Amino acid sequence: MTLIALIGSVFSPYYAWARRRGRGDPEHFCALNVALYGKDRTAWAMTERGRGQLQRDARELEIGPSRIEWDGSAFTVHIDERGAPLPKRIQGTVRVYPKALTEGPITLDPASRHRWWPIAPESRVEVRLERPGLRWSGSGYLDSNSGDEPLEHGFHAWDWSRAKLRRGSAVLYDMTFLDGGRRSLAFRFDGAGGTEAFEPPPPAHLPKTFWWRIPRATQSDADNRAKVLETLEDTPFYARSTISAQLLGEPVTAIHESLALTRFKTRWVQMLLPFRMPRITAGERT
Repeated sequence: MTLIALIGSVFSPYYAWARRRGRGDPEHFCALNVALYGKDRTAWAMTERGRGQLQRDARELEIGPSRIEWDGSAFTVHIDERGAPLPKRIQGTVRVYPKALTEGPITLDPASRHRWWPIAPESRVEVRLERPGLRWSGSGYLDSNSGDEPLEHGFHAWDWSRAKLRRGSAVLYDMTFLDGGRRSLAFRFDGAGGTEAFEPPPPAHLPKTFWWRIPRATQSDADNRAKVLETLEDTPFYARSTISAQLLGEPVTAIHESLALTRFKTRWVQMLLPFRMPRITAGERT
């Protein structure tokens, strides 16, 4: 399961069109993205809403009928969304209990316009959904990205992955900038709020996605240990997968994401996105 709350949605075609007209207020382009994966529980929702359906303060974020609360010990996500293109209802709660919080954001690019904060890389998660009926608990991860410009203005592409280790977890970022420069980051998290950078492993090849041919790559101690286990999302500009690799001497299973931003900003891709990202303007309700 993946949950993403977006204010100034980086993947919104409506936001991109508004920016071209000089009217890109980020609070007018918000969404709660919900993705469920499983043989009997697959669902996707990413309904975009305007500023009239956004409320937020230091402890609560409300986007349309869904909201996120922080009580000092846990994040509670109250989900009430409708899927697209299949209009399945997704309703219930997800609670994220951080083991510890890390210190703050990490700059991703040389111009310091894009930031990533691995807020709680080690968390316990409880899922209680009424629609579809689902009960689950286990380990999870919480982070945040912010920026001063659209992603496609700074990056050509990136690969990201997060793996659970025997002790703690690890996250890899491998980024290609628009000017052709590259940067790789590798961090280990100990579960007590500690963050340790380590030398990124060598590049490891992964196959392109089947349908949209999105390039994928990762990093692994041994190239022949890296392989795709399952492709969860295969879209015109983005892929989410589970992979196996080797990090810090350990065989690992990781969640992996590939983002092709030069593909994302093409007009034909922008025209496809509303089929999975419908928009409800202020005053309308699902």
